[in-house]
Amino acid sequence: MAKSDDRRSAILERLADHVLSDGLSASSLRALADAAETSDRMLLYYFKDKNEIITATLGVIGDRLEIILGDRAAPHPMPLEKLQPALLKAALDDDLWPYMRMWLEISALAAHGDAFYRAIGQQLGERFLEWGHAQLKSVSPKKRRSEAAGLLLTIEGVLLLKSVGMTDAIKDATGIS
Repeated sequence: MAKSDDRRSAILERLADHVLSDGLSASSLRALADAAETSDRMLLYYFKDKNEIITATLGVIGDRLEIILGDRAAPHPMPLEKLQPALLKAALDDDLWPYMRMWLEISALAAHGDAFYRAIGQQLGERFLEWGHAQLKSVSPKKRRSEAAGLLLTIEGVLLLKSVGMTDAIKDATGIS
């Protein structure tokens, strides 16, 4: 790996930490440069524009989340009834919350019509569906796709309720504390 590649990777790690900590809304080019411990001009030396910076940063965050989810993956595909409570509990864990909060922020930006974040959100959603599909043991591939989508819908609802402080409603609906 070339020295500039090492520097770019180090910058991306710092940017990922910043976005997970402070969010996308606190990620102006100046704030990103500060987080990367460089100037905005140097940041644009390594990346074409802010969209490329955000895309690469979210790629690093996605890779980190994939590792975390890999550690939490079922040892073998499980029926939805067994998998869902474990995933819902994991989605509420404090160590996953920065990732879930970022997902909610991407979703909100997409809901406001931002095509860039809509595309990113769709990619992330598809990755989760694939991951959930691989975790499920179902009677047919069609049923597994349906259950993976339902799992995503349920987790989304739980995340939304957590984000607005409705943890009692989550407990009432799921039995998860």
